[in-house]
Amino acid sequence: MNTQINGNPVKILLVEDNPGDIRLTKEALREGKVNNEMFIVTDGLEALAFLNQKGQYANAPRPDVILLDLNLPLMNGAEVLANIKADPRLKRIPVIVLTTSDDERDILNSYDLHANAYVTKPVDLEHFIEIIGQIEGFWLTIVKLPPTNQI
Repeated sequence: MNTQINGNPVKILLVEDNPGDIRLTKEALREGKVNNEMFIVTDGLEALAFLNQKGQYANAPRPDVILLDLNLPLMNGAEVLANIKADPRLKRIPVIVLTTSDDERDILNSYDLHANAYVTKPVDLEHFIEIIGQIEGFWLTIVKLPPTNQI
């Protein structure tokens, strides 16, 4: 089981503005089997600042995986995704869109922008925690993530 990358915790960037979803995601990942370190930003501009190590994020680590909500203030998730996948330094970071939208246009647009997965957040608490556990099980234990030191 891949519970770490090179002996280090898996770094997860959660881009989410809903405090309840942040709390549930943190709780679900804390209960999981993967040694992880979660970083949280609450809007699209903050996400790009984190990823580009700007301002208060000058020493931010490169995440191994990004969980990205689409409905964000200041810059929406689709714009963030487009920026990530257009940047040669960031494009290999797996981005999992985790959103309440099940609109077919959002799904198609996310995959057109090269999202690695699209997951609709369930409204039921138990199901939400189960979904986060499944994301963790697949993306953090089964999938071989790209090295963080490679462009």
